[in-house]
Amino acid sequence: MPPGKTTEVYIDGASRGNPGESGIGVLMIRPDGTREEIREYIGRGTNNEAEYKALIAALGHLLAEEVSEAKIHTDSQLVASQMNGLWKVKDPKLRILHSEAKKLASSLAALEIEYVPRENNAEADALANEAIDRYFND
Repeated sequence: MPPGKTTEVYIDGASRGNPGESGIGVLMIRPDGTREEIREYIGRGTNNEAEYKALIAALGHLLAEEVSEAKIHTDSQLVASQMNGLWKVKDPKLRILHSEAKKLASSLAALEIEYVPRENNAEADALANEAIDRYFND
């Protein structure tokens, strides 16, 4: 993807328990440097479900803003590997979420999904956890 045109996106899903109360965090950094944060409580679910829901939220937001090129960073090796076709999707609930994510992803002109170590995804992680905290503290 050409530099200067790509929106960088960091995503994370958090679950307190597995399954447990869950939230998603998305940090978008546009080519002009502006940032947008998305945090949302999503109810009970597994960590992997939350990770996929973070991806789906990010993709939906990119499409709503008519972004054509994006690079998504996730600390979920499962999501990155399944979306990149390296691993099979065996879990029935994840199959549904994977299918939805693939459909959204196919609408972008250029998309890269990259696995990053957890320490390189701290802001998205903080947003996901903040979503859960806010839900129970408001």
